[in-house]
Amino acid sequence: MIPYGRQDLSEQDIEAVCRVLKSDYLTQGPEVPLFEQVLGNLVKARHVVAVNSGTSALHIACLALDVGPGDYVWTSPISFVASSNCALYCGASVDFVDVEPDTGNMSVAALKARLEDAEVSGKLPKVVIPVHFAGQPCDMKEISELASRYGFRVIEDASHGLGARYFDEPVGSCRWSDMTVFSFHPVKMITTGEGGAVSTNQPALAEKLSQLRSHGITRDDSQFKALKNDPWVYEQQSLGFNYRMTDLQAALGRSQSASLPGFVSRRQVLAAAYQKAFTDSDVQVLTQKAERSSSWHIFVIQVPEDCRRAMFDLLRESGIGVNVHYIPIYLQPFYQQLGFRSGYCPQAELFYQQALTIPLYTSLSEGELQQVADSVIQALETTSSSINSA
Repeated sequence: MIPYGRQDLSEQDIEAVCRVLKSDYLTQGPEVPLFEQVLGNLVKARHVVAVNSGTSALHIACLALDVGPGDYVWTSPISFVASSNCALYCGASVDFVDVEPDTGNMSVAALKARLEDAEVSGKLPKVVIPVHFAGQPCDMKEISELASRYGFRVIEDASHGLGARYFDEPVGSCRWSDMTVFSFHPVKMITTGEGGAVSTNQPALAEKLSQLRSHGITRDDSQFKALKNDPWVYEQQSLGFNYRMTDLQAALGRSQSASLPGFVSRRQVLAAAYQKAFTDSDVQVLTQKAERSSSWHIFVIQVPEDCRRAMFDLLRESGIGVNVHYIPIYLQPFYQQLGFRSGYCPQAELFYQQALTIPLYTSLSEGELQQVADSVIQALETTSSSINSA
């Protein structure tokens, strides 16, 4: 089976983890701050706070902006459920903005229309979380302008986007947002096994994030509010969580970070090869907008809705590990209980009905890529012929 995604680990990565295993620190040692420094340099952000998952990163990013009951958080329905769950963890209400049918990213036109209505009804969002689907950055400049006009804060969900660029700046620089969130799951651009991070240029947010990931505790005596300044003292100043990243994870991430430029370059070569292979076929690839460079976390194609399921089965049977990203979040049973219904974001539902994710990872060979492309084209032709003759 050719999987849709796979981690790429080197001997240097393994050695980095082994060094930590032989050291005095497995959890709260020197590796986490070193990894944060490396990430900050990569994304050109002043502060980075590493945590144990992308979901944790989203959660504390919302908390750092004081999201709570009575607040509204808007995000994209074409994402993993963590992009909206994070707001519910804080007691806020969630809503969804429809997507562009050719990219899967949040539609600025839809966002603007929703904001105009929300201003009239008095239900403007406190935070908007655009998702850089598949690794292509959203229209952050336009979203930032709307944030200034309507007074909401912006958290970029760049779980797919480490290594992407927007107007020749790395995603994560936070030029257009308050914070950017990353994920280091094994199929992401780099991996720490499980892990995540938040980047920001705002010192106050960085301090909040640091406390929230570790039980709301600070050991900085200059910030103490009540306890005496003795050498063993720490203060819990808020209700935080145990979201810390371990030194084992950070060592792997720091080692992997050195390979990020090569990983992104390889994915871009493979993506270009797929685009060329599908040029004269009925397979539709996602539009890549100007002034941005995708990190190509996944390669999503669009096929006719009535062919998708049969194609999925045929390709899996032939050893091609296709997948689907994503079921619109509000179609999940939990969100249906909150009152959402089919038809809420029509473009997102159409996108989902036609989406098929095909294998893309750095060690995918040119021969395997051609096998995947040929199999996809053949599967589409077979299923189309079967439907037309029925």
